[in-house]
Amino acid sequence: MSLISAVPAESGRVPQPVLAGLWLFAPSRDSQGGSAWWLEWPQPVGGLLIDCPGYTEANLAFLRERGAGRIVLTSREGHGRVRRFQEALGWPVLVQEQEAYLLPGVQRLEAFGREHSIADDLRLLWTPGPTPGSCVLLAGEGLFCGRLLSPTAPGQAAPLRTSRSFHWGRWLRSLEALRGWLPEGSPRWIATGAALGALGGEKLITPARPLLDRLDLEALALQQAR
Repeated sequence: MSLISAVPAESGRVPQPVLAGLWLFAPSRDSQGGSAWWLEWPQPVGGLLIDCPGYTEANLAFLRERGAGRIVLTSREGHGRVRRFQEALGWPVLVQEQEAYLLPGVQRLEAFGREHSIADDLRLLWTPGPTPGSCVLLAGEGLFCGRLLSPTAPGQAAPLRTSRSFHWGRWLRSLEALRGWLPEGSPRWIATGAALGALGGEKLITPARPLLDRLDLEALALQQAR
């Protein structure tokens, strides 16, 4: 085993169950307090680690107990210590091609372009804006949106720029493309990769599709000119 992945520095907290087959990890300093998720999926896919949580003993033990899986990165903000997790677990890492260069030395690295299907009900879409290689993952009735949307209040979310944001215009175009890409009435819930404090104790954003449809992209575009 490589020394880089041998011993986590912290014991940490175990992830908490949210729905059947879905767990939320504790916020991680390595991703500016963002959220990472574990999703169980039927074979042959197995499980998905969606963005990287803190590299702790508790998280590593939880993931090792799951057996086979893969790591899906929704943006550079969720990379965390992906190399350590990959070396410790041996799992492949899936990332949008615009951000693959940020992961030199990561083994079993897979990159995709505009869209990618892991399985029939497990699809990725490139949504640049928050970062050049941001993407979302549609998993059945749920959408893992990375930093495309951030919580603003219980049951509410919006695109929120930060000093690290890439391109506001592309961000809004990605939201428009996402609404057209999603099946009618989908998703039922959203799991964001941002910090969840504004949700007031909730973990998922619901109802999700009405929220997406209500986003006023024209009004948001005016923020570009201010």
